[in-house]
Amino acid sequence: MPSVGTLAFDEFGRPVIILRGQDSKKRLFGIEAHKSHILAAKAVANTLKTSLGPRGMDKCMVSPDGDITITNDGATILSMMHVENEIGKLLVQLSKSQDDEIGDGTTGVVVLAGALLEQAEALLDKGIHPIRIADGYELAAKIALDHLDKIAESYPLDLKKLDPLINTAMTTLGSKIINRCQYQMAEIAVSAIMNVADMERRDVNFELIKVQGKVGGRLEDTILVKGVVIDKTFSHPQMPKEVRDAKIAILTCPFEPPKPKTKHKLDIT
Repeated sequence: MPSVGTLAFDEFGRPVIILRGQDSKKRLFGIEAHKSHILAAKAVANTLKTSLGPRGMDKCMVSPDGDITITNDGATILSMMHVENEIGKLLVQLSKSQDDEIGDGTTGVVVLAGALLEQAEALLDKGIHPIRIADGYELAAKIALDHLDKIAESYPLDLKKLDPLINTAMTTLGSKIINRCQYQMAEIAVSAIMNVADMERRDVNFELIKVQGKVGGRLEDTILVKGVVIDKTFSHPQMPKEVRDAKIAILTCPFEPPKPKTKHKLDIT
């Protein structure tokens, strides 16, 4: 393996590595460095832009092992891309955070960030300091949130009539592969959330909802189990497949007889 540098020592005896080829590398400072980062962010955003919206197209991703993934989900696309630029990595983390916190909008948030940086580039050309631009974006975000609160429409929630919630959930499934089961999946999702939602705190603990996939069957076979599914094989063919109003014992110790602490061995003949 060729050497990447030369080991030297300063006047205090501390080791210093002098990297080779530094004279051939170009270092950017000031506005040029900002524009370089903005260019990298725009490249990532432009990659996802064609998969956004009702006419968005799917992308065919091929892994180094040859596995093929067809998707239009922004978080999935970015997670499979090899991004070296640090700003590009920030956008990948942005999309992942959006997916973890919200579960949707992974493409839109990256495209929006790229558009904001594109406008920031025009402001940099006008001589506006980057800190002033960032402060302006924060102020604009607060104004936008206040305006959204003013124009937002609310309606009373009737637990017996969940059609408005189901219709809302269906809009997020139109561009997914499961769109042929759009109503069924939306109904299952709404029913699952309503069973674990805390209405007083207006909070949903998603840890109480688990999606279990099984090989075989069809998407139409998907069901919602309002209980606990034990993914184990039967130890006896006559064991019941379903138990209602069951009494459950939770053990914090091993369910086995204790082992003797003696090292003696007993042979019975």
